[in-house]
Amino acid sequence: MSKGVFEGVKVAEFCWIAVGPASIKFLADQGAKVVRIESTTRMTGLRATPPFLDNKPGLNRSGAFNLFDPNRYSLALNMQHPRSMEVAKRLVAWADIVAENFSVGTMEKWGLGYEELKQINPGIIMFRTCNQGQTGPHAKVLGFGVHLQGLTGYTHLTGYPDRDPSPPFGTYTDYVSMLFGGTMLIAALEHRRRTGKGQCLDLSQFEASLHFLTPLILDYEVNRREANRAGNSCPYAAPHGAYRCQGDDRWCAIAVFTDEEWQSFCKVIGNPEWTQEPRFATLVGRKQNEDELNALVEKWTKNFPPEEVMTQMQNAGVAAGVVKNPKDIFEDPQLKHQEAYCMLEHKEMGVYPVYGKPFNLSKTPAQVNRPAPCFGEHTEYVCREFLGMSEEEFDDLLVSGVFE
Repeated sequence: MSKGVFEGVKVAEFCWIAVGPASIKFLADQGAKVVRIESTTRMTGLRATPPFLDNKPGLNRSGAFNLFDPNRYSLALNMQHPRSMEVAKRLVAWADIVAENFSVGTMEKWGLGYEELKQINPGIIMFRTCNQGQTGPHAKVLGFGVHLQGLTGYTHLTGYPDRDPSPPFGTYTDYVSMLFGGTMLIAALEHRRRTGKGQCLDLSQFEASLHFLTPLILDYEVNRREANRAGNSCPYAAPHGAYRCQGDDRWCAIAVFTDEEWQSFCKVIGNPEWTQEPRFATLVGRKQNEDELNALVEKWTKNFPPEEVMTQMQNAGVAAGVVKNPKDIFEDPQLKHQEAYCMLEHKEMGVYPVYGKPFNLSKTPAQVNRPAPCFGEHTEYVCREFLGMSEEEFDDLLVSGVFE
């Protein structure tokens, strides 16, 4: 079996919810040894996030947790216990990276801020990510991804102009931020390889998410034009939207950008009489009459399955794609070919799917081969094998209530 590109990298993961674990997943799937520190005194929200196996909640039955957290070891550690630092500091000394995504000041409260970590392990890389960064007037404002979606402006932009905002599903800023997190960690590891020096990484999820709105921010800065909700429309394409097709809640997205594509589109739908009307002859005209245009397009699409609409349009050079539901995505032949999902066997979940490799490295392919851990599953193993504790030392800490 090929070694992962991060083979030998050791991570102590003081993380919860999504952004921290998702950022570290890039390392775990590529060979890093990751120990996730968690406690029943402050359980990670992902373990309480549905869907649950058979709709029965449980610490180890969350689909969300088991999706994000394969290839990890779980160490139960009660950070409120006075002797927890005996274990935490040994983890810091063992690790190359300490990761955390708590609210500002939490690690410092435990005596595990960056200055303290450097005293224990001078070469440590500390990865920190929270809503708005570690410093500044709003750094200590608490919140989750749904709040950041509003703060960044995603919520303002999502939906139809004549309706209230419709926030993106889930926590979109989490998925944006984790890409920056993975990149930052790679850069820090390379810097340490060259110089031997660690550093503290501060990822503001607020700032990271703004990068995906750059054109709109630039438009306001230059033209003082404020972007607003636009539904499925596009200022330089028509028709442009998701159109109802044959079947129950089946849709196909179609986008026509040029007059040449418009002619191809018209040919596909049989050149009905309305397509020859002067008001639809140019993009400007189609945009001015867009509502009626969309209704006419849907009169045609609703007679066919979305797959047929997509195929006919694509064969004619018109951009189109089925609006897929979860079943479609899970059964997608291209994703199956690329091994986007893999099946793992879990002690409580049984055989279940997880994200596989989002990218391919030919010499060091990702190995998603261990299921997400049950809570505290590897506590003794980590303490004895990674931290070198004696049996007596571990038993003493266990009896004292440290490992909860």
